[in-house]
Amino acid sequence: MRKEPLVGILMGSDSDLPVMKKAAAVLIEMGVPYEMDISSAHRLPDKTAEYAKSARERGIEVLIAGAGMAAHLAGVIAAHTTLPVIGVPLASGALSGADALHSTVQMPPGIPVATVAIDGAKNAAYLACSILSIKYPELAEALARFREETRQSLMKKSEKLRQGKLD
Repeated sequence: MRKEPLVGILMGSDSDLPVMKKAAAVLIEMGVPYEMDISSAHRLPDKTAEYAKSARERGIEVLIAGAGMAAHLAGVIAAHTTLPVIGVPLASGALSGADALHSTVQMPPGIPVATVAIDGAKNAAYLACSILSIKYPELAEALARFREETRQSLMKKSEKLRQGKLD
């Protein structure tokens, strides 16, 4: 796998960083190089459009976009690139992320955004890894190892619970 970023992570505000760092942590764990930036669909529309338009030529293969409330970031990015875009609706505002979820998932035909759960940055990164694993077999192996480790961990916890040893 290359050392240059394969995944671009964007967020609408620095207040989104605590959630979006979780995507970065998964990518680090899986050995996927990434870049991260703030680019608001509403407050930095030109920067957002330029980022999306130039992503492919810069070597980015998957984009992850996290935003709350109106949450137009993922859709704006998807409108400016044909790369896969994964939207992370963020819990914020009076509706605790329900508005962001609806804004992210309701895209017009031809402008798809794969959407994960509210604050689902980890799953966005795992989905990015799954997409990249089509091209990078070592990533498919890393995902398989992760899933097996998760399965083994849960089996151990199940056994402990059945023995009355899990607190």
